[in-house]
Amino acid sequence: MASEQQALKEHLQAIAKILYDESDPATMQTLEGIEMTLRQQIQTHVSPELGNFLSKRLQEHKQANPEP
Repeated sequence: MASEQQALKEHLQAIAKILYDESDPATMQTLEGIEMTLRQQIQTHVSPELGNFLSKRLQEHKQANPEP
């Protein structure tokens, strides 16, 4: 469990760096700007990928365990 938490932290830091590098620094001069930029990036990039992944996992689970 600790190794998964460490891996998650490392991946999140890598994602944060990529999202930061793709951001306009001028929009991130205030906490409000940072929050708005982060929210937009999460909605655009992160949430759809998580949704796709979870949807695929659910379909795989349903196929492996069909209901009687």
